[in-house]
Formats: sequence, C-alpha cells, structure tokens
Amino acid sequence: MKQPIKITITGAAGHIGYALVFRVASGEMFGSDQPLILRLLEVPSALSALNGVGMELEDGAFPLLYDVVLTDDPAIGFRETNYAILVGAKPRTKGMERKDLILDNAGIFAQQGRAINEHAAEDVRVLVVGNPANTNALIASANAPDIPITRFSAMTRLDHNRALGQLAKKTNTLVSHIQRMTVWGNHSLTQYPDIRHCRIQGKPALDWVTRDWAIDHFIPKIQRRGAAVIEARGLSSAASASAAIVDHMRDWVLGTPPKDWVSMAVHADGSYGIREGLFFSYPVICREGDYAIVQDLELDAFSKARLAASEQELQEERAMVERFLRP
Repeated sequence: MKQPIKITITGAAGHIGYALVFRVASGEMFGSDQPLILRLLEVPSALSALNGVGMELEDGAFPLLYDVVLTDDPAIGFRETNYAILVGAKPRTKGMERKDLILDNAGIFAQQGRAINEHAAEDVRVLVVGNPANTNALIASANAPDIPITRFSAMTRLDHNRALGQLAKKTNTLVSHIQRMTVWGNHSLTQYPDIRHCRIQGKPALDWVTRDWAIDHFIPKIQRRGAAVIEARGLSSAASASAAIVDHMRDWVLGTPPKDWVSMAVHADGSYGIREGLFFSYPVICREGDYAIVQDLELDAFSKARLAASEQELQEERAMVERFLRP
C-alpha cells in the first residue's frame, strides 16, 4: 500500500474547487492506487460552504481518501503538503480594471507563496490556477525562495484542451487522434494556440485544415472561449477547468504520453528568446515529476510575433507587481 500524499486546494468551496475536489478524491489525478489526504483552504467567510463540501466528501465514501482538513489558516492548509493547487483568487468584477485585479491578487499569492515556503513538504509542486495565473505563479514562486522555481507552474491546460476539442470538431476526428498541440504565452487574450507542429492520425494538422482557418477562426475562438462560456451559461468554466487541473497534475507527476507533449506555463529559461524570469506557456514533456521544454521547434514570422506580444504583456504585468516579488 502506498503512503498517502497530501494535496492542498485553495478556494475549495468555490466554483472550480467544488467541481475539482471530488475528482481528486476519486483517484482521477494520481491513480486508483494512491491514497490521499485533502487539505481544503478557504477564506473565513466561506467556511460554512467549505464544511458542506467536507460533508459531501464524507458522504461520497471515497476509498482512497484518508482524511480531509478544512481550514482558513494557510499554516494548516499547506502543512507538509506535497501538491498545492492554488485555485482561489479574487474575481474580476464589473468596472474593475485589469491592473486592479492583478494588484489585488498579488497580495494573496505573495502570502500563499510565503506559507508554502514555510510549511509545505520539501518535494512540493505548485499549480497556480487563479488569474492572472502566469503572473500569480511568478509572485508565489518569488515568495518561496527555498523551493526550486521549477516546482511552480501555471495552468494553460484548459486552453490546450479547448484547442484539442475545436480541432477535433473541425476535422471530424477524436481528441485522442491529435498530438503535439501547443499553447504559447500568457493565459490571456495574447495566448497563441499553435497547430503548426500538430499531427492528426500521424499527418500534419495543416493537411487537414487551411492556414486561413487556423488564423482567422481557430486562434481567436480559443482566445475568447472563456468569455463565450460565461456569455452562454452566465458562469465561468468550472467542469472543464477542473478537468484541466487533473490533466495538468497527472501528466506533470506521472508523465506525458509517448511521442506527445502538453502545454504548461513554466519559468522561462531563455527558450525561444523569451525573457528569463517570466512564467510563459511552452510545449513540455514530463517525466517522473519534472518537465522539460521542447526545444528547436521552427517558428515562422507570424508565430514569433505572437510570442513577442504575449511576452510583452507578461513583462507589463511583472512591472505592475514588482514590489510583491521580494519575500
């Protein structure tokens, strides 16, 4: 029998957190033979709702679930945790400027970074979901100086999965037929979903679709998909976001499929000319809990311009939160 692992989920009583916790408890993330302990962290005003989540986890009788800790104290929530999934963040409200949202969330993720640094297990891996995810990952990692920066990532897997779904729909194929999808850059409107290196049933994706479709329809649809979901159902993505979190963590820890890669926002190391010190989405291959950026992919002028635009946006966001990057 494996030893239980500890998984912390912030914002666990929220929209995405509620959709996520039961999938994690069922073993979807790390396998049907991996026992786990959930540490669910919320703000004080949401503790009543969090208690309800705890009741439902008990009532679900999940055989892998050893224990559930419900708390509003980061010291307890991150204690000896092996995996921290930072979902909770202040949402953007009507009339709020993006700069205001970034600054409000910067303080939250700086505090969480410090708590992770002080209380988490030495092998902790951190996924930042709360937006702006790339910059929040930068802030959290900067405030956890004792943890290698490669243990932090931000989620662009939802964008990656959206791209797979739209390409499968367009080509009347299955998602499982598609390999080597890439989402570059920021989790924002500047992201660049790229099918130039994608293959469908072993053939180049651009043999199945036209370049004009990719540029004029596919890219903007993926960039705006989150807003389209909100417009359609009146709420932001939750089920698909929780599925993406499971996919991201499972592949990071257990490894990506053979001959394929996935998209993760990770610390830029200069690959593809992106400034070091940003969190930028790249194609990555994962093995045994580590990732490696796929190197030497050919980028045309159009692609380079898209990467540069997203890099510029991330630099602007970094400048806004500079004072939060000192632990």
